Amino acid sequence: MEIGRFTFLRPPLGDLGVTYDDHLRLIVKRVVDFLLVLIELVSLRVTAEALRAIIGSNSAILLHRGPVAPKF
Repeated sequence: MEIGRFTFLRPPLGDLGVTYDDHLRLIVKRVVDFLLVLIELVSLRVTAEALRAIIGSNSAILLHRGPVAPKF
């Protein structure tokens, strides 16, 4: 152990602090990735609902027109 003026600045567990920082960084990365996946799924659901609404409105318009006979 080193005795000097700045001994109090050393981490109490030596190099384990670096390992802890690495683990914390990996955990934060996984949480962020999980949140991004949730955002993506919500975005896809909103898009699917919008497409269903558009298709539904087009179907309703076609039903009101009645049968269309081609003119030759």
